[in-house]
Amino acid sequence: MVSSAQKAFLKHDHAACADSVLAQADRVARASGLRLTPVRRRTLEILLEAHQAMGAYEVLERLSDDGFGKQPPVAYRALDFLVEHGLAHRIRRLNAFTACMTPGQPHNPAFFICTGCNHVAEAPGADVARAMGQAAETVGFDIQRLSIEAAGLCPACRAVS
Repeated sequence: MVSSAQKAFLKHDHAACADSVLAQADRVARASGLRLTPVRRRTLEILLEAHQAMGAYEVLERLSDDGFGKQPPVAYRALDFLVEHGLAHRIRRLNAFTACMTPGQPHNPAFFICTGCNHVAEAPGADVARAMGQAAETVGFDIQRLSIEAAGLCPACRAVS
């Protein structure tokens, strides 16, 4: 069985993939009493269109094309809401955002960013987070935020290089 992380780098039915994640996000929002307003929902749909991270201004441009306004706070508020509630992630290395592929499930994601095609795969990072926590303990450090990101080449880009 192909994991959701592997799907980002393999051919798959992306429409079904995105629909499944969006349906799960809807369930999470309802169960948590959150409002997925039209602009928040559209922002998540935009992030789900491809397994790539998008900058806030890219998202804003798409929202503007859809009639949601042209001012940066429109995108930033929607993105902040999605990140705050675990429906999207911020990819710090790229200063960009990507949809969470497992909304509603507590996890420490690790992101694999292809420098060839810019696709981003979200994989479980609990083991890495545990190792970082143990290493931090040895020096008396209290981790308050951990971002696990790796840059490299996906299977398709490796095949052509």
